[in-house]
Order: sequence, then structure tokens, then C-alpha cells
Amino acid sequence: MASDDRLRFGVDLVTFFHPGFWGVDSHDAIVGRARAAPRAFWDKILDSVQASGVTGVELTFSPFNWQDAIKTYGSIDGFAAELARRGLTLCSGFFAELEAAGDFTAPEAQRALIDKAERYADFLKACGSDIMVIGAPLRQTLGAQPVQFHDFDRAKAIADFLNRLGATLHARGVRLALHTEAHSIFAAARDVDLMMLLTDPAYVHMCPDTAHIIVAGSDPVQLVDRHHERMIIAHWKDAVGPMPADTPIDKQIHERHQPYFCGFGLGRVDWPAWIRLLRDKAYEGWAILELDAAPDPVRDIANGLTLVRQALLPIYR
Repeated sequence: MASDDRLRFGVDLVTFFHPGFWGVDSHDAIVGRARAAPRAFWDKILDSVQASGVTGVELTFSPFNWQDAIKTYGSIDGFAAELARRGLTLCSGFFAELEAAGDFTAPEAQRALIDKAERYADFLKACGSDIMVIGAPLRQTLGAQPVQFHDFDRAKAIADFLNRLGATLHARGVRLALHTEAHSIFAAARDVDLMMLLTDPAYVHMCPDTAHIIVAGSDPVQLVDRHHERMIIAHWKDAVGPMPADTPIDKQIHERHQPYFCGFGLGRVDWPAWIRLLRDKAYEGWAILELDAAPDPVRDIANGLTLVRQALLPIYR
């Protein structure tokens, strides 16, 4: 059982985005396989999640998104039945549209984002989930021209939209959780503090990702300690250290992150301090053991669960 009744463990499906797992040589080939044989593709993913020992699934971008799941299994009920048959739960869904939206301050852009989020929320609710994890807009590369400062005014405009989006999701029974994505405007300590200050805690919650916070040059334990009451789900992941300040922030930024992530317990995250914080703050909920594109995800997730059970859950209890 991947739980102690208060902590429940899941995995984000980005974990399965490694060519080696699929026996191909590129990410494009993975997408091609998903398109060519969607049922075999999704069955392999769900069977692998079940075999790893976790019980929760977090959906993410295509070919691992909610639209793909519906197309593959014919309906929302069909997908939900496949999860239930394996003893799995849809714990959350990742919404990546803000990162790709560019300037979403225009009213028509915001209406389009809210429409997409509403449809996603209805899917999540129908599958028994009430958490939408949302990636924040990316920062600008250091030194890029013309300079765009992430100052109070810009943060306020983003926060206003997030408040309205959070209220929209709440009306559909789903909670918005901002993800601490490295090189976004919600990862480094100052940026997180600013966005938490400007958003309404009734409608905007938090999904800390321990590895991304480290890659952004901050301390996940200190950061989450300040905002623990906003955390409704968390990504448990390890990283070897911060990335250089002048790292280019472009379409390849997620690929640039990957060499800085490492196996659970092999990086800079102070896991005993992390689990003590969750214990002391009485956190209960989902813990997502996420690995970006793992070549052997079943083994890696199972090993992470073993470490959690042997070294961390005794502290938490």
C-alpha cells in the first residue's frame, strides 16, 4: 500500500516521456507511437503505474493529456473504469496553457484560457479529482532585450487573472494549485513570496516541486514552511543544484532542466527535513513522485517508494 492513510503517492505521466522506456530514439517517436497505437500506449502507462506501487495518476501535456485519454478509451467513464480496474485514482491534472500563452493579458486570450480550464475541470471532477496543477508563465532570459521586469505591476496583472481563474475552477468543484516551475515567475523564493502575497488564498493554492525550487536557487523546506497552508499537493523530486543565472529560457528550457534532476535521495533535497515539515504542519494529501523522463520509471518509482517507506514515513508518523 503506497500510503499511510494521510499521505498518498502518485506519479505525473511526464515520468514516462523517455525514449528508452518505449524502445525508440526520440521524443517525436514517442508521440508517433501514441498516435499509431493509442490503446497499447495508454495501457502500458497505466499498467506501469500500477506495477510501480503508487496509486495516483497526474495527467500532463499531450500525448499524456485528458483529451488523449478520452480518445483512447472512448469516454470519460471509459478512462475512469481503466483507472479503477487497476486500483488507481486520478489525483490531479497539469494545465500547461499559461506557459504557452505568451501575453495573456488580452481579454480574448484570457477567455480562451478560462474556457480550456473549465472543460479540463469538468473532466477532472467527473474522474473524481479536485486539483488542477497550473504552470506559471516563464521568466525572460537574463539580459534579453527589451527587458521585461517581473515587478509588482506585472505580478499584479498575473495574480488578478489567477484569482479569477481560481474562482472559476472553484465553482466547478476544482482547486487551482500553482506549480513551482523553474524559470517561471513562480519558483525562486522571492517570486513565490510575491505571488502568494498577491493571490487570494481562498482560490489560489500551491503545488511545490522540490527539485524545481532547488534548480531555481532556493530552499524548498524554507520556502514551503512560509506558505505551507497554501499547499494542497506536492511534487517530490530531487535535483543536484541550481542552474546558472544566465540559462537561456526558450522552448528548450525543459530539456535543459533534465541534467539537473536526479534520482530520489541522490540530490540536494533534505528529505528528513521535508518530511518533518509536513508532519509538523499536519499536511495530508497527494505526494507526486515525479521523475522527468525516466528510462526505467517502474524501477525508479518503486525505489523512491522504498526510500519513503523505510526512511521517511517513520518520521512522518
